Amino acid sequence: MTTKFVHILGVPFIDTTRKDFIKKLQGRIEKQEKTFVVTANPEIVMHTLQDPEYKQILTKADYITADGIGIVKAAAIIGESLPERVSGYDMMMDLLELANEKRQRIFFLGASEKVLGETVRLVEEKYPGIQIAGHQNGFFDWSDPALPQSIKDSQPDLVFVALGFPRQEQWIGRHIDGFDKGVFIGIGGSFDVFSGNVKRAPEAWQKLNLEWFYRLVKQPSRWKRMLVLPKFALVVVQRKVFSKG
Repeated sequence: MTTKFVHILGVPFIDTTRKDFIKKLQGRIEKQEKTFVVTANPEIVMHTLQDPEYKQILTKADYITADGIGIVKAAAIIGESLPERVSGYDMMMDLLELANEKRQRIFFLGASEKVLGETVRLVEEKYPGIQIAGHQNGFFDWSDPALPQSIKDSQPDLVFVALGFPRQEQWIGRHIDGFDKGVFIGIGGSFDVFSGNVKRAPEAWQKLNLEWFYRLVKQPSRWKRMLVLPKFALVVVQRKVFSKG
């Protein structure tokens, strides 16, 4: 079956549901097909317009998912369709469940030592079938080849990279060619949420597509970052009008 992509401001998003995408990733794990996944929100798309090097990194990704309702809405604006959000955190939770069943190996990269330690402890407690291939906090020397080599030697099926945007995509893009196997996913602050250090929006807010607003209420300091949302919508509309003209 042919994989369909929806291009939004030059970024190709895979047209898929979360359930189908998890099946796709599991298939690639079983075939030991190396995979680079980007979970992209409007902020990431806007960054590609300002940073050509970052946009070039995204071209190395095998799949880019719609991590944000703004991406789904933008697809509708340009006359395309994306069925739902496929967020990094939700994917991580789904993949943890499957990895537990299939006794897969996972490497955890990113966050503070405290958050990372709590994340690993909870995974060991809740998912005893998972094999911890290794873990490393987000504070390390990027020029030191020891980390990518240790990850390669640990032979993980999954590598969760929680370095935050744009560092996680930059790190994966820089090193992906050196690995033989593994699904590499940038998951932002998912370790913080999983460990309980950051509270995710209640399900009712998520269903109303107001998770972004909940985060703003809880973290008012994010208001400058949130300004990208109306800018993103404006650029999408402008490009739509221009293409018609």
